[in-house]
Amino acid sequence: MHAPETSFPPSPAKPSDVVVSLVDLRLSYPSPEGEIAVLRGVDLAVRAGEIVAVTGPSGSGKSSLIAVVGGLETPTGGSVRVLGTALESADERTRTALRRRDIGIVFQAYHLVPAMTALENVALPLVLAGEEGGEAAAQAMLREVGLGHRMSHRPSSLSGGEQQRVAVARAFVAGPRLVLADEPTGNLDRRTGEHVAQVMFSLTRASGAALVLVTHDEALARACDRIVAIDEGRIVEERVVRDPVAAGARG
Repeated sequence: MHAPETSFPPSPAKPSDVVVSLVDLRLSYPSPEGEIAVLRGVDLAVRAGEIVAVTGPSGSGKSSLIAVVGGLETPTGGSVRVLGTALESADERTRTALRRRDIGIVFQAYHLVPAMTALENVALPLVLAGEEGGEAAAQAMLREVGLGHRMSHRPSSLSGGEQQRVAVARAFVAGPRLVLADEPTGNLDRRTGEHVAQVMFSLTRASGAALVLVTHDEALARACDRIVAIDEGRIVEERVVRDPVAAGARG
């Protein structure tokens, strides 16, 4: 069945600053049979305000790419510069500080804290960063994603779509300059997934953050500014769907 096109808000004009720069990125893991290459010389740049879809078959290296950019994996070789920080040589403290300050992450399986309410889950990044006003900011963000009436509910009493909207709110609450999303609609039905994507795209456009999104959903990928296809650890195709700067300039 042909996936319906999804309408997303247009991109405002954004600066062309490079937020992510990957040069000859390589990642491999040891095994009894020898090194297993996961990423094999990836070159990629992502600008501020740009939404980039990363597509490809299972096992192609998409999630590993997100993990390296988020400082969750250490590359085997190459250069990984994220928001001016060279992650290939950064220590764990530096990586953690960068994630807390400037990177939001959305996972396929939500990764909410079961014992916390939606409000507490969203406020958590601000609490961990020692910032004041976390509860007020979390309340505002939950209203932004349409969950102002569910703030006191724990994940077990929320639907899958509501849990993912809480996760999206948590990723954006600290005002990140980069958001990474790994199959954010993968556990949701199409209608719910489109709603979550609408919320995520709207927050990205409003904030001017860059969004790098791993997805198998062709309709969602086509709604992004650029599609990067990966296979066997290499970029095999790049396609510009729209230029966010030009789209913003046209209004």
